[in-house]
Amino acid sequence: MATAGSGQQATGDGIGDAERARAELSDAFNAAGVKLPSLSLDAVSCAGTAPRVLIDLGRCNVATAHTLAAALRLRGAGPRQEAAR
Repeated sequence: MATAGSGQQATGDGIGDAERARAELSDAFNAAGVKLPSLSLDAVSCAGTAPRVLIDLGRCNVATAHTLAAALRLRGAGPRQEAAR
């Protein structure tokens, strides 16, 4: 993780960290049977000397929205995880 003095946010908001998070999210969606074709980094939030990068979940069709909702419901029925990590 970058430090505040290196031009990146100390909270893990750097582009490299965001790319890894996007890949992790994509893998998790794929494992749940959900394909979000527009999953990407938000280009505007990557700009600047200390970017606070956002991950854009993009758009999906109705069938994918139903699949995503079902996957989230299944996850909600399982054991509770930590509220914040």
